[in-house]
Amino acid sequence: MKILIAVSSKKYSADTLSVGMKVVKAFNASTTIVDVGEKINQFSMKEVDMVQERMDSWDIDRPGVDVLEWAFEYLAEKELIKTNTIEAGFPKNTLVETEGGRSEVFLEGTFSENLNLILRNGDIVEELKNEVQNHGYDVTIIGGSGKRRMSHDLTQYINSSIFVVNNYKPNQNYRLLLAVDNSVGTKKAVKYGVRIAQALDIEVDIITVSKTDEFKDDYNKAADWASKFLRRTNINHKKIFLNGNPSELISREAGDNHIIVMGSSNRNPLKTFFQGNKPLKVLENSQCPILIVK
Repeated sequence: MKILIAVSSKKYSADTLSVGMKVVKAFNASTTIVDVGEKINQFSMKEVDMVQERMDSWDIDRPGVDVLEWAFEYLAEKELIKTNTIEAGFPKNTLVETEGGRSEVFLEGTFSENLNLILRNGDIVEELKNEVQNHGYDVTIIGGSGKRRMSHDLTQYINSSIFVVNNYKPNQNYRLLLAVDNSVGTKKAVKYGVRIAQALDIEVDIITVSKTDEFKDDYNKAADWASKFLRRTNINHKKIFLNGNPSELISREAGDNHIIVMGSSNRNPLKTFFQGNKPLKVLENSQCPILIVK
């Protein structure tokens, strides 16, 4: 399992990094923390040219280095990196360019196979898309952007599961809202939901929504399977059955005190264009964190 956590600043990313590292621990995952800094123009690139070189001094910091340093200090404070690494401080001189516009610092983690700090420069959607595509992550964790379109684009175009840490409140007593239906991605969503519930030590509401007045057998079977799986993992839960528009009802039930977990849409692009995409609609209408499992 490989998890990518995207950060942008201490002000906007502390909760994203906090929740992300709890998820990492639950999955025992290999972890990369990435900041996408401003695009470097050709003049600046000449001054911070690092191709295949180890930097011994930083008279001019590359845009985004300060965010990586903050992330390093956070990991040190939470004792998520080893003591000898902490004592040495943030190793700017080991930030090495690995490919165009991407630099990397390797850190040895205490509970994950490896822990890396990455700096990319350019458009955030394009850079995260390239990072996931080229390095094969299973889950990408991002903050809830004030620019709703950005979260929408990241969710739609990044080829991994996406956890949007939207309006996360550290002191909130959350429950997990697990959306279950007859789609092929439901079982994977349930398994991911269990890991999230265990990581955050929260209870689960299984929600199944039918557009009609009846619930098909496969809907009931999916809810029963999810309930059985949760019982086996000793997670307290309850089942909720509702009739109506799934996107609206899931968002309504979630409110601001749930973390939503649901599978991604398996519709073809043409149907999505005309009829919409349920997970994206839930993301747009919700005021709480959401994990869309692909």
